[in-house]
Amino acid sequence: MSELRTERITLAYDEATVIADLSVAVPEGRITSIIGPNGCGKSTLLRAMARLLKPRAGTVLLDGQAITDLPTREVAKRLGVLPQDPRAPEGLTARELAAQGRYPHQSFLRQWSRSDERAVARALEITGVAEFADRALDTLSGGQRQRAWIAMALAQQTDALLLDEPTTFLDMAHQLEVLELLADLNRDEGQTAVMVLHDLNNAARYSHHMIALCEGAIYAAGTPHEVMTQDMLRDVFGVEADIVHDPRNGSPQCLPYQLLTRNPSQESRRTR
Repeated sequence: MSELRTERITLAYDEATVIADLSVAVPEGRITSIIGPNGCGKSTLLRAMARLLKPRAGTVLLDGQAITDLPTREVAKRLGVLPQDPRAPEGLTARELAAQGRYPHQSFLRQWSRSDERAVARALEITGVAEFADRALDTLSGGQRQRAWIAMALAQQTDALLLDEPTTFLDMAHQLEVLELLADLNRDEGQTAVMVLHDLNNAARYSHHMIALCEGAIYAAGTPHEVMTQDMLRDVFGVEADIVHDPRNGSPQCLPYQLLTRNPSQESRRTR
């Protein structure tokens, strides 16, 4: 498995610092959700972990090596990345999209092979995409398209998947479809997954580990029961909420009932 962590990273766009001096470790073989309000740095952190954004300071480490020092092809063999709202050329089929996941394994001396065919076929089968593999992506439902993109990441045969808001713009049924697929991959394949999610209840239901960000710093990190608390919801999201437990799996679920006025002094309650 690939070990992924950050050491005191600072991330910025132009002169605007989004995250400062942040250290975080991703548990191997588990599902981790990054949660927090809009603009807190969730997607920025994920982009840095995926080597799509270079830190101004600090280091992202992949198996103990600075990710910025590794060749792009080597990183792509270890990390599969599903960006927010991914785009593909018009007319591309689900099978052709999945095949793109094999590009990191190609070289001048190693062209398309039977092992590539097997990897793509397996990715299509695992994600349930095989039945519509030869249809164009723009003819598929939202959930089917997300599964096709996940198939591409699986075809890379990486140990870890990084997903930026994989359920955004999907209805309830398609959200469930994607999250159940990720849970199956984790259980059956041992796949490490890190995802940015806005739906706190889904994050708690499907994750082993949660990271709550507030204004670019870690407010809390741990199991869903440790992170999903009334204090966290009050301080991070500015809402009063009751915490109940899912009758099926016991995960904490929040029921917001009052919006609060955000108080900057609450920052002192965060843990770094």
